[in-house]
Amino acid sequence: MNDTLKTLLEHRTIRSYKPQKIDDAVLEQILLAATRGSTTGNMQPYSIIITQDAEMKAKIAPLHFNQKPVLEAPVILTFCADFNRFNKWCQYREAQTDCFSNMQSFMWGAIDAVIATQNASIAAESLGLGICYIGTVTYHTAALAELYKLPKHVVPITCITLGYPAENPPLTDRLPLKAVIHNEIYRDYSKEVIDELYCEKENSALTKKLLEENQLPNLAQIFTQKRYTKKDNEHFAKMFMEGVKEEGFYRKTAQWEVKNT
Repeated sequence: MNDTLKTLLEHRTIRSYKPQKIDDAVLEQILLAATRGSTTGNMQPYSIIITQDAEMKAKIAPLHFNQKPVLEAPVILTFCADFNRFNKWCQYREAQTDCFSNMQSFMWGAIDAVIATQNASIAAESLGLGICYIGTVTYHTAALAELYKLPKHVVPITCITLGYPAENPPLTDRLPLKAVIHNEIYRDYSKEVIDELYCEKENSALTKKLLEENQLPNLAQIFTQKRYTKKDNEHFAKMFMEGVKEEGFYRKTAQWEVKNT
């Protein structure tokens, strides 16, 4: 097994960090690796905001529900879909500047931002650092946009915390490979197949502990009743879409209006 595969297969989420600064040269390597990820049309429609200042972290933390890695990590990287820079380039070259005020462009920026995030994560782990994806960025899009002073056409998508690990947690379980692979066409899942694919996860020691703590009969109900409820999902989805619209990525076309009136 080569070093790249070893890094990928040994990924684990690190939520506790040593109070050790990340050297600028190391951080630069991670950022350069992020920019080498695949990108739509080689436009690189994303930006990366580096947070190291303690005062700024204190402002960010409540928007991430004061999660431990946000409070402890020496570096936080927030990845944004960003067509502002490309639009400015077009403007200063007398090119059309309204091509990218739409959901198609937003999706390009969001996908490229996530690719850059993953590249940065792998690079960081290969250098002995630990990372934690922070999934609450899309919960408070507008508030983060204001805090980071983001202009139109820039939307925060995700972020990771970086630092030297102060823990060595076990690998997190994953579904068997056949759960996510479909050859040639998608084949839907029968109850019997679902039972087989989720058997190991549902019978793990961690799941048994969670069931006892939550007083629920199965893991699926923990997800839907405790972790990601319908009410919360719909609330934060609405907030996220409002943030995307505010940043100028949503505009009804004449064709859309005709079909939906």
